[in-house]
Amino acid sequence: MHPSPKDDLVHAQPFSPAERAAVYRAIETRRDVRDQFLPEPLPEDLLERLLGAAHLAPSVGFMQPWNFIVIRDPAVRAQAHRAFERANEEAAVMFAGERQSLYRSLKLEGIRKAPVSICVTCDPDRGGAVVLGRTHNPRMDVYSTVCAVQNLWLAARAEGVGVGWVSIFHDADIRALLGIPERVEIVAWLCLGFVDQLYREPELALKGWRQRLPLEELVYAERWGKPR
Repeated sequence: MHPSPKDDLVHAQPFSPAERAAVYRAIETRRDVRDQFLPEPLPEDLLERLLGAAHLAPSVGFMQPWNFIVIRDPAVRAQAHRAFERANEEAAVMFAGERQSLYRSLKLEGIRKAPVSICVTCDPDRGGAVVLGRTHNPRMDVYSTVCAVQNLWLAARAEGVGVGWVSIFHDADIRALLGIPERVEIVAWLCLGFVDQLYREPELALKGWRQRLPLEELVYAERWGKPR
C-alpha cells in the first residue's frame, strides 16, 4: 500500500518572532570578509554543518549540480593567492585615477589569512542531457549553485564564521591547480574563518566604492520601468 500524499506534507507554520528575527539578522549582517579572518582552524563538525546547509539549497530539476573542494593545504592556498595577485594587478589597471588608488587600498587577503577555502563548482551533466526546468534556460544549473553559496554564507554568519568570495583569477589557473575537468564550471572560491568583528555596513560602501541602491528604485509593477 502506498502512503497517502498527505503523509509527505508538513505544516507550513510561520517561524516564531525570535526565529524570524534570527533569519533576518543573518541576512542583514552578512558581509563579504576580506581581511578580518582569525587563524583559528574551523572544527570539522562546523564545516560539515556549513556544507550540509549548502547542500540543502534549491536546484532546478533537483539536479544538485554543485561540488565543494575543501582546501586547507597552505601550499595550495599560496598558489591560489599567486594566481589572484596576477589577476588583481590586471584588474587594478582597468581603473583610472582615484578609482585605481582606492582599488589598490582595499585589502584582499582572504586566501592567505583564512584557514580554509572552498571551491564551489557546477557540473552541467549532473541531471543528464535534459533537465526539468533547464530546457529553455541552460544557466539554471549555475543559478542553483549560487543558491548553495548563499545557503552556506548565511549559515556561516549564524555560526560566527566569516566568508569571502574571491572572483579575481583566471579560470584556467584554478582549474589547473585543483584538477577541475573542463566541462565543470568554477562558480566561487570561498575563504572561511572565524571573525571577531564585522563591518557594520558592507565594506565597499564604508570605503566609498559604491553605495546600496534604494529598493524603491529597483521594484517595478507589472512591467519594466513602471513604478510600483
